[in-house]
This record gives sequence, structure tokens and C-alpha cells, in this order.
Amino acid sequence: MRLSGLRKAACLIGLVLLSNPVSAEVILSESNDPGILVDSRLAGLLSQERAALGRLNAARLERLSTLPETRRFEKASPTPVKFSREWLDGLTKAKGRDSWTCLSEALYFEARGETVKGQFAVAEVIMNRVDSASYPNTVCGVIKQGTGKKYQCQFTYTCDGRDEVVHNKAVFDRLGKIARLMIDGASRTLTKGATHYHTKAVNPRWASKFPRTATIGVHHFYRMPTKVSRTSTVVPWLQ
Repeated sequence: MRLSGLRKAACLIGLVLLSNPVSAEVILSESNDPGILVDSRLAGLLSQERAALGRLNAARLERLSTLPETRRFEKASPTPVKFSREWLDGLTKAKGRDSWTCLSEALYFEARGETVKGQFAVAEVIMNRVDSASYPNTVCGVIKQGTGKKYQCQFTYTCDGRDEVVHNKAVFDRLGKIARLMIDGASRTLTKGATHYHTKAVNPRWASKFPRTATIGVHHFYRMPTKVSRTSTVVPWLQ
């Protein structure tokens, strides 16, 4: 049997009173409208929120209401770059943490014999990979990526079985400055977004399927194609 509107209201009021007897006077004094209780509680919560916000000083309130800035690099305001040893030698000696150490070592063992522009180009490839969803999102992760087997890594010096020993400290310090500049956000205009490179002395199979973006010094640079045929097997190990 269906309850009439009056009986439904009576039952609802009874349930509210039983669950919250303290509110009885409020409900009965407001024309027996159960919605008044909800409105009252909501108004109370909003009042508490306004009071809490009022106790915050303006500076803190601005910090809480501002979304954190997404930062790709460790520092902002990159220094304009000049591709010369003289300019690099005039910069303050660079230093940094893991990312800087990994990039400095990679430049030393992969490109120390290159021109300054060629060294910046190799650094661009590494940083472009960090930004790519196809590779690890850290500098060290990109450089050390590989299978764990000899000569099956992205950067040969990390898996050739030889110890990495820096014999020329002056060259390493110069390359450390390049690493610092690139991590701090120096522009990447030399290789047009390249994610791969190889020396002119070799001709890897993947090179014919990747668009070549630049040739600098002894290296050819390539960008990963946006679409690769499903029937093609591309193993883009750097040489």
C-alpha cells in the first residue's frame, strides 16, 4: 500500500529526529522541512571554510591557489650559447648532481674528439630522448639504457667492457660546462629534434628508415620517424 505525501513526510521527520535529536527544535521550528537541516549544515561548513581562509595571509593563500610550474630543466633563464672553446673556457667551472655527471661523462666518452658544435649536438640527442615518451625520462636513464649485454646498449662506452677513466681533466671540465648549459635549458637548434646519431664510419640498418636532420663533424643525426611499417624491424642502437 502506497503512503500518502503526509505520511511520507511524517516518517522522514521521525527518522531525522531519531538520528539527530539535537536538531529537533530546528526542524520543528522551520515548517517541518527536512531540507532545512541539510541547508543549515552546508551553511555551517561554508562559514567554517571562509573563517579558515580568512586566517591565511595573502602570500600563503596565493601559493595554495597557484598550480606548481612544470619545469623540464633544473634551472631557468638559459645562457645564450656560443660554439667556441674560448667562450666555454671563459665560463665558471660547472658542477651538478647525477644528471650533470652522467651527461658530462657521456660527452667525454662519446664526443670529446668532436668540435664544440658537435659536442653540443650529441648533448641535444640525449636531452631530446629525455623528453621523448619512447625513452627513460632522466638523463642517466637515457645514457645507461641497454640490455645488460656487451655492445647491446644505447651508448657504446657504457657496455664495451672497458673502464671509464677520464685522462684529460681540462677537456672533461669543458664538456661539463656544455652539460650544465644543456640541463639548464640551452636551446636545441642544431639537430632539429634528433634522437639518434652515428659516425660516418658506419652505416647501421636503421639509418635508412630514419629522417636525417643534420651532419655535424663526424656524426650524422636522425630523428625518430613518426610512423614505422609494422613489417619492418628497426633496432635503433646507437653506434
